[in-house]
Amino acid sequence: MTTAAQADLLFRPVTDLAGLVRRGEVSARELAETAVRRIEELDGRLQAFVDVDGDRALAAAGEIAPGDPRPFAGVPIAIKNNRAVRGWRLTHACDLLQDFVADFDHNVVKRFKEAGFVIVGTTNLPEYGILPVSEPRQKSTRNPWDPERTPGGSSGGSGAAVASGMVPIAHANDGGGSTRIPAACCGLVGLKPQRGRISLGPELGDHPLVTDGVLTRTVAETAELLDVLGGYEIGDATWAPDPTESFAAAARREPGRLRVSVAVSPPLPDSGVDPVYVDAA
Repeated sequence: MTTAAQADLLFRPVTDLAGLVRRGEVSARELAETAVRRIEELDGRLQAFVDVDGDRALAAAGEIAPGDPRPFAGVPIAIKNNRAVRGWRLTHACDLLQDFVADFDHNVVKRFKEAGFVIVGTTNLPEYGILPVSEPRQKSTRNPWDPERTPGGSSGGSGAAVASGMVPIAHANDGGGSTRIPAACCGLVGLKPQRGRISLGPELGDHPLVTDGVLTRTVAETAELLDVLGGYEIGDATWAPDPTESFAAAARREPGRLRVSVAVSPPLPDSGVDPVYVDAA
């Protein structure tokens, strides 16, 4: 397979990639090598990643063989650096935590691993995920469509990583737009799931604002990952009721005629909306 063809792999849906690995048409190691190579080529300019561990990713990928029944076995993924991954630095983009290494997996990380994803690195964010740009003191993440612009935040590192094809999917989380803003800035799909749908364990039993999720290229992939990530974990103080059908099945169903409301009036009295955006709406 040519280098260009390998790079194109990472722009394919994660279900397609998992199918290729399951059928033995592409190895999990080949996917991991491609992701690591893309990161080496592009991240010096985009600065989407906090840490990358190619050796660890290749070792994990090497244990995945054709026929693996897990739904996303062998697919590379990046984790936003505000969720614990056992053995990796957990910095929250804060100078105080630059040397802190997590000794456990956050629930979403555990579920990614159980689904067969291969973690290749952790992605950048503003300090403690507070701002809508990803420019902590350590490094500033740039938008792959135009490096003069921001990929948004706080999941901007994940947004830049997926939009540039360094990974086909990345973890994100959202309180006031931290998944949705990078999705809008980078041309991706970003959903803030219902509160209580995805467990925040083992650190928190509940949170009034923040919900984990993913950044993808398609609604179908986001729905499939919601099926993987959603569900009660021991210690949850509250949780959303189980859906009546899978989210993936719901996303495939024809919705019928819809009425969509779009607001073009700003909520703040002294602000305005550029006419270009009003015309686009």
